[in-house]
Amino acid sequence: MPLTNQDLIELTAWRRKLHRHPEISNEEEATAREVVAFLADTRPDTVLTGLGGHGVAMVYDSGRPGPTLLFRSELDALPIEELSGVEHSSLAPGKSHMCGHDGHTAILAALGRQFGRQRPAKGRVVLMFQPAEETGDGAAGVVADPRFSQIAPDFSFSLHNLPGISFGEVRLKPGVVNCASRGMRIVLEGKTAHSSMPETGASPMLAVSQLMPTLAKLGGGAFTEDDFGMVTVTHASMGEAVFGVAPGRAEVWATLRTRLDERMAGLCAAAEALVGHVASEHGLAFAVDYHEIFVASMNAPTAVEHLRTALDEERVAHSEDGLPIRASEDFGIFGRSAPSAMFFLGAGERHPALHNPDYDFPDDLIPIGAGIFMRTARNLLG
Repeated sequence: MPLTNQDLIELTAWRRKLHRHPEISNEEEATAREVVAFLADTRPDTVLTGLGGHGVAMVYDSGRPGPTLLFRSELDALPIEELSGVEHSSLAPGKSHMCGHDGHTAILAALGRQFGRQRPAKGRVVLMFQPAEETGDGAAGVVADPRFSQIAPDFSFSLHNLPGISFGEVRLKPGVVNCASRGMRIVLEGKTAHSSMPETGASPMLAVSQLMPTLAKLGGGAFTEDDFGMVTVTHASMGEAVFGVAPGRAEVWATLRTRLDERMAGLCAAAEALVGHVASEHGLAFAVDYHEIFVASMNAPTAVEHLRTALDEERVAHSEDGLPIRASEDFGIFGRSAPSAMFFLGAGERHPALHNPDYDFPDDLIPIGAGIFMRTARNLLG
């Protein structure tokens, strides 16, 4: 049964409720409860909670043999102060849904409503409301959860809204669609000194000033090529905010980015070698650790063809233009256990960019995204 006008009114209101009450990665407990409550009357056959943190999986089972299809959305918001000015703006200081995960979640809820009224003819549909996408922890945690074996999919599908693309158009291609990335934290340790006698200490000042531009030069290769690499320095700090002490400790943070996972190992090795050389040159100890690790997202050709068929049947314009994109996405983890594909749904050419403080998910994308997913599911499961 298709979505009704009343469904869309209620889904839009619910999306805006989620928007008012954002929770950042690994804190999505209330959001997860809200998902379970909102879809309770659809009577899912199985509900798994606490997956990989606060993840929720809802299963709509035909009771007949057939494939298992997983459709995934994200629960988490960002640590960004909202400046959109919309009536349903975030009520949580310093936190907001500036990536549209509230809208993706509403799209999955739209599927839940429809499968609650009519189960698939065969197989199962799993609606996976995933936590902690923004930190790269969520998908890995879900897949590592022993209960994931109960819902192991034959295909996994996802979407992400994308400003800068005409509203309602789709970008989709096989192969790499999102880059691998990881955050590199570099700690430099020297010796503090009185600011009147800096020569008695070992300051990391020159090392920091040398590292920042040289790290950024480590990348290379055209973005269209498999050897693409990119390093972006994102943060640096040194010493204490006082005038009387010459610093003895500093941190430099950088994001390393590659098209392929294999290339990432080489980029990390080059960055670590550079840090070691610079630290030694200035008589400093150093340590390196990594955070927010994302693997490359690869769209399987078979999964892409299922989506393309649905797009054509739904009369949604689509192309491969602009793919892959540099941004990372932890959905790639699901592709390691089953064919998977993500498509990008245009939020409008002039819509505020993702992660900007004035962004808000366009509610009119809810029926478009849900329609593509539903057509995919009905084509495969009936």
